[in-house]
Amino acid sequence: MPLVTVVVTLIVVGVILWAINSFIPMQGTIKTILNAVVVISVIIWLLYGTGVIGGSGDIQLPKIK
Repeated sequence: MPLVTVVVTLIVVGVILWAINSFIPMQGTIKTILNAVVVISVIIWLLYGTGVIGGSGDIQLPKIK
């Protein structure tokens, strides 16, 4: 996964989350849950993209040479 794709995706997700938090009125607990779901989803996506988590769900540690 190219670095530019990762950076652009993180910026887009951040701007969308900021816009939702700023302009859509909702209860504080719902905002907290939404933020947590988005952050956990992005972390899992990054782990899949970097190959730390494989398609079968196995955790693969990077090889140190």
